[in-house]
Amino acid sequence: MSLYDPIGVDREGNEIALIDVLGSDPEYVPEVVDKQLEESRLLEKLAVLDRKERKVLQLRYGLFGHARKTQREIAYLLGISRSYVSRIEKKAVNKLCRELRAGGEGP
Repeated sequence: MSLYDPIGVDREGNEIALIDVLGSDPEYVPEVVDKQLEESRLLEKLAVLDRKERKVLQLRYGLFGHARKTQREIAYLLGISRSYVSRIEKKAVNKLCRELRAGGEGP
């Protein structure tokens, strides 16, 4: 079923689509779906990272329910320097970018 498929009619005989009764701006729903698909694709690609790289990105970007943290906060939590956090983050982001480019559209 599509969000735009008719699901009934209103009192005046006009067709009502599912998107009409969701209570959101019709253009907002596809944006949310697209964002969730992109996040899902990104999370799948995190497998190319080692444990420390994943942890830094989780904390830095608020993945998996973590709150976003600064590099300084992450350094304190992990007991490493802020510059090391920066290097780990840069390396991890570059790995993800390469993986996303090489992986095409995904499943």
